Amino acid sequence: MAVSKKTKPHKMGMDTLLEKGVLVAGVGLAVLLSPFFLDSMPLLKPVALGIRSMGWPLIAVGLILVAVHFLLKSKATQTATLTATATTDAPMPASAMRKPAMLPAQPTPATAWSPAVFAAIEWRRFEAVCEALFAQAGFSTRAQSHGADGGVDIWLHSANAQGPVGVVQCKHWQGKPVGVREMREFFGVMAAHKLQRGTYATTSTYTADAKQFAKDNNSINALDGPALLALIAQRTPQQQQALLAVAYEGDYWRPTCASCGTKMVERTPGKGGAAFWGCASYPKCKRTMAMAS
Repeated sequence: MAVSKKTKPHKMGMDTLLEKGVLVAGVGLAVLLSPFFLDSMPLLKPVALGIRSMGWPLIAVGLILVAVHFLLKSKATQTATLTATATTDAPMPASAMRKPAMLPAQPTPATAWSPAVFAAIEWRRFEAVCEALFAQAGFSTRAQSHGADGGVDIWLHSANAQGPVGVVQCKHWQGKPVGVREMREFFGVMAAHKLQRGTYATTSTYTADAKQFAKDNNSINALDGPALLALIAQRTPQQQQALLAVAYEGDYWRPTCASCGTKMVERTPGKGGAAFWGCASYPKCKRTMAMAS
């Protein structure tokens, strides 16, 4: 761990105390023992005896300096520990508390097609099922997996034509019917691309006005949940199982972020409240989604 500019000089000061304490105590010890080493030098021995009385004070000063060093070191260690504890125990800001929580229990995959399959999977899996369904019909498909789709989720191509021959818009809605406004917007997309064929697929239903609009513009094939299940039922058993495998691929119950295409995670508001889906790339991507009850 890096030492701060304030801590480093303090540490150097404590080390200096230790060095000086050891040095002074060593000098004092040398002064006390000097007469024993100067027996062969009669001229210097009287000088050694004269300064011998200074040995004990020097040793005392040295020991005091060493003691001060260890006292300051102990206080510095206690201060660092208290600071680290205070930092660890400090309350987190509300934004930081919006962290991933435990994911909901994974629904058990079904073995046959039913409305429960549409209810269990997320919107991206529903689009993948629709794409696979049209691929089984012989179309070459290209999906717009996330971001601004311009009202198109799947482009349909044919080997006998250049450019797309049809478009598909998918709405994985539960309980909310598709209205005439969404249908008109889809028809506008078809007109902008000069396409004569379009399919609107939803797990929900359509309002009466939306149904009438699709009927008046017979280039729109409006498929609701029951109609999609009826279409799937026309496939071979092997094809139906292949579509189920697409539906239950990966974390099929966890929604995909419509902005960046990553899987979302369950988050809990810092100030309390119901859990919701938030993008795993937060704060880079702040898209959220309500969690179905």
